[in-house]
Amino acid sequence: MIGYVTVGTNDLEKAVAFYDILMGELGAGRFMQEDTFVAWAVAPDQPAFSVCRPFNGKAATVGNGTMIALTVDSSDKVDALYAKAIEAGASDEGPPGPRSDGFYAAYFRDLDGNKLNVFHMQMAET
Repeated sequence: MIGYVTVGTNDLEKAVAFYDILMGELGAGRFMQEDTFVAWAVAPDQPAFSVCRPFNGKAATVGNGTMIALTVDSSDKVDALYAKAIEAGASDEGPPGPRSDGFYAAYFRDLDGNKLNVFHMQMAET
């Protein structure tokens, strides 16, 4: 259902370096790139993540209540991606850990203050 999500940046070069690290950990690579944006995906026909300079030329700002969630296939990968984000300059918004039954997550803000979550849903066996 989701084709792509985009976050704004005021420093495209730094944002792209930050997201190259995170998206690489998720197995995604750059698949579109222009002077004003870069987009990553695991495949061209899969949902993508992009970062851009705002089209209207004004400063990028953070959406209050906006958060982008990235899914991974294990709690260990939640831990690893969170650690990479913090190492790359992200700020902590909630370290890795269980949040509710079967939901393991970590929260951080990128270099521009955009809030992201990385999570793993572990379904109970029946």
